[in-house]
Amino acid sequence: MSFQNIANEDFERAFLKGFWRKVIRWLTGESNDLLPFDAVKDRLPIHGQHSLGLGQVPIDQIVGSLNRYGEFDRAFKPVDDHLAERWQRVDSAYYKAVGLPPVLLYKVGEVYFVVDGHHRVSVAREQGQKDIDAEVRECSTKVNITPDLRPEDLSILGEKVHFLERTRLDKLRPHSRIRLTIPGGFDGMLEHIAVHHYFMGIDLKQPVSEEQAVVDWYDRVYQPIIEVIRSSKVLSEFPGRTEADLYVWVLDHQQHLAESEGQPLEKPEDAARDFLQDREF
Repeated sequence: MSFQNIANEDFERAFLKGFWRKVIRWLTGESNDLLPFDAVKDRLPIHGQHSLGLGQVPIDQIVGSLNRYGEFDRAFKPVDDHLAERWQRVDSAYYKAVGLPPVLLYKVGEVYFVVDGHHRVSVAREQGQKDIDAEVRECSTKVNITPDLRPEDLSILGEKVHFLERTRLDKLRPHSRIRLTIPGGFDGMLEHIAVHHYFMGIDLKQPVSEEQAVVDWYDRVYQPIIEVIRSSKVLSEFPGRTEADLYVWVLDHQQHLAESEGQPLEKPEDAARDFLQDREF
């Protein structure tokens, strides 16, 4: 069998895999799309760009594209048969052991976006390669992104960037690791901090800086609730959710009781314990 025939069969197999992946993702509602670089750049301010030079990159961390995210799926399976001719040429070169130039990638956090070399990445994945030669240019952003990021998660990460810019929590408490899956959750936390700031000033009978309020909120409100959540081990009952998600629910529940039933606000840790005893949410 000629290299061309083998390449034809390889493309048909890859294309069929892409079709079934699309069907499965449609049935499950999960995203099967490559991350568009422009969408990430719009949601997460990206600062600067510098070369990391040539090296080998793990293929499973390449989950985005600069401008061809509609032609390949998240696993770089081709989703359009017009890609066949070029894909097969690259695949034939693989069998002939013809040296191909490195692909060009942008790196943001732990994620790589293809600038040039989409077919080479697709063929390499189909052939079972774990790494690929690449020229890498790194872009920095305020929040880390990982290969499991979905396009629909970008709005939440955008909220996180805004939260960190407003609070500077990553500078004030460098060990803090707040991760949310709830849209609007970070905006809710900003409201919690604003309320905390207001009552802090009343309690201390003196002006309180935003920096003081953020640190006091993190140490005396957020962390006590997180400790209760951890000790209760309740998080295992909510797959895919985070400690910070439960924090938002606890504070919203506490505020609801205070407004609708006239109950006085409890200490954060007590509110968390009461809330977790009645987990019908």
